[in-house]
Amino acid sequence: MGTRNRLLAALLAPAAIFALTACEKTPEPPPSGAPDKAHPAPAAPAGSASPGAAAPQRKGPTDVAYDVPEGWQKAENPSPMRKATFKIPRAEGDSEDAEMSVSQAGGTVDQNVQRWSGQFERGKDDTTSRQDRKVGDLSVTVVEIHGTFSGGMAMPGAAPAGPKPKWALLGAIVETDGALTFFKLTGPEKTVTAAKPAFDKFVESLRAK
Repeated sequence: MGTRNRLLAALLAPAAIFALTACEKTPEPPPSGAPDKAHPAPAAPAGSASPGAAAPQRKGPTDVAYDVPEGWQKAENPSPMRKATFKIPRAEGDSEDAEMSVSQAGGTVDQNVQRWSGQFERGKDDTTSRQDRKVGDLSVTVVEIHGTFSGGMAMPGAAPAGPKPKWALLGAIVETDGALTFFKLTGPEKTVTAAKPAFDKFVESLRAK
């Protein structure tokens, strides 16, 4: 090999080595469907639930205990839908005793307050009030309505009662798990008004059972 050829080979050798090294370092594309480590898929937004995840369940007591005020008389339930029934002796001048029913049912608190309100025809001097409060760990909605009571759901086989003017309702709705718990006291206005202090103490006695 002549001097000229040896000089040319010496100049070309480094370029050849560099080209071979570059070819060896070029990454091959990932197979179809495989994750690309250089370009990972974007992460899911924080707090997003994975498909099929169960919805959170509302927690709370399933039933409520209470102290019955002195003078309230336990009565037989006129319907299997009731958990308990109490009679409140009538005030002087009233023709009927008041009654408090204890029951559980579905729906929201607002829906049931509207249902109670719809059982009364109210004039300009009649009132409705609502108060949301905490009694211990319980969420309780207390309702008071005055007006003409048009009656609730009639018992099977019984004739529907006519409107009863100057009646009142004291109610408490407790947010319990599975179904709301209702305490509904209705009767002549004087009797219900006289029973209000006892009813307020009754509400304060509510507790998880």
